[in-house]
Formats: sequence, C-alpha cells, structure tokens
Amino acid sequence: MAKQSRNDKRLARHRRVRRNLSGTPQKPRMCVYKSLRNISVQVIDDVSGHTLVAASSLDKDIRKDKPYGGNKDAAKVVGESIAKKALAKGIEEVAFDRGGYLYHGRVKELADGARGAGLRF
Repeated sequence: MAKQSRNDKRLARHRRVRRNLSGTPQKPRMCVYKSLRNISVQVIDDVSGHTLVAASSLDKDIRKDKPYGGNKDAAKVVGESIAKKALAKGIEEVAFDRGGYLYHGRVKELADGARGAGLRF
C-alpha cells in the first residue's frame, strides 16, 4: 500500500471539514489556500457558488510592502486586506475554512489579521 502524500492527507482533512461547513449569503465561507511562496484567501457564498471577495500575497498593493508572501508577516497583511474588502462589501461575519491546514503559523496569522481588522468568525 502506497504512503499518502502530505497534500493527499490535507485534502482528506479538507473534505471531512467541508461536509459540515458551508457558506451562506448571511455567513459566507472564508477559504484559505497556501503554497510554499504565497497565501491566498477567498470569501465564498456556496449557495450561489460565487466568490464575493479575494485577497492574496500576489496582489500588487501587498506585494510592494511584502515582496515574499511565504511568511507570517505577509499572511497577517493578507488577513487584514480580506477583512477590509469584506467589510466594504457589508460582510461582517464569516465561517473560517482552514482548507485542511493545521491552525498554526501562517493560517493562524491570517486569521488573527482578519479578526484584528474587524471580521468575526
């Protein structure tokens, strides 16, 4: 039996969490994706299947402040950015979907940045 890769294990955790977590128009889902060099986040309404707002360490305004997006400082800035965009669209509360990643490091910093900027979850 072949050993599962780390990403296969993450995807299994993600599927398991997604069985019980869904975004609604009143409380959309905030989904995190991270790679080795960048981190991105989307606020998604799963009922209509639309991304309401998105932010990434690849965005130009974030990229000029934090050229490398694979660290905790960049993740915190991305969290603050998504919170500002969501609040501008009238979204105050979200369901946090960590994407199967462990809640520490960059994922935790992104969540803390979003909470610090006024987003509730």
